[in-house]
Amino acid sequence: MAAGVLVAVLASGCGGPGGRQDEHPVPTPPPASTTAGGSPLAVKIDNVPAARPQTGLDAADVVYAEQVEGGLSRLMAVYASRLPGAVGPVRSARESDLELLAQFDRPYLAFSGAQRKLLPLIGRAPVRPESPGEAPGAYERDGSRAAPHNLYLRPVRLLRSAPGRGALTTGFRYGPAPAGGTPVASRTVRYPSARFTFTWSPARHGWLIAMDGTPTTDTDGPRPAPPTVVVQYVGIRDSRYHDVLGNPTPYTETVGSGRAEVLRDGRSFAATWSRPAAPDGTTFTAADGRPLDFAAGQVWVVFARAS
Repeated sequence: MAAGVLVAVLASGCGGPGGRQDEHPVPTPPPASTTAGGSPLAVKIDNVPAARPQTGLDAADVVYAEQVEGGLSRLMAVYASRLPGAVGPVRSARESDLELLAQFDRPYLAFSGAQRKLLPLIGRAPVRPESPGEAPGAYERDGSRAAPHNLYLRPVRLLRSAPGRGALTTGFRYGPAPAGGTPVASRTVRYPSARFTFTWSPARHGWLIAMDGTPTTDTDGPRPAPPTVVVQYVGIRDSRYHDVLGNPTPYTETVGSGRAEVLRDGRSFAATWSRPAAPDGTTFTAADGRPLDFAAGQVWVVFARAS
């Protein structure tokens, strides 16, 4: 298991996501990547109603949705092709994020903090943790929003430029739609206290998103409409950690194999997923045993509990 998380300190910044981008210098020069692919940026993003609309979602190459305490949801957005001006609201990370991020080459991980007991694990993870405590100049507070739903990252203060698609070592394949599939107008995935609905839009050639019944928008770009949505059925168990109210923190198991549903081109395709080890990407196979290609563009992966 690997990949990282960070310090439990929240530092105040100034201004909001629409503020100037040159108020602070880059905290430290980005270290060189260990491979030609480069290190992508992963950002933990708040997803309760008070955090919406979010900023920077449309620019992400991949958005992962996971279950957290109380049956709520949280997002992990991964950026490699381009960096938005701002991303947020940024929130804390979880133990299972380490496993998920192990597929990348020492990714930058931006998040608001982590539990003290998790810090030793973070220290051993192959990531570049960047919290407000370690990179205060990279974050700002939006005074028009209430804490803790008002912390925003300025990616350019961590990375001078986007590493490029070569940094997306996800294992995903892209290409023409496979034969078959079942026509579907919309698909809803439910957590105990959250839900995601994806509705096919021929005009956008993508899936319009609603979270908890509210259309998902982006303060800094068009409404996200990923061409590919993956519902990946995984094991979800209690981790050794819990929140301040005593609710256990779920651990989402992304190494292993199981069934999946891939939505693209207005159709649903039954699939199986496989990720043999944490450093590996995840492959998806169609019912006929062939690799299942995704449509070009953004991918949303929703981790759902396997039955």
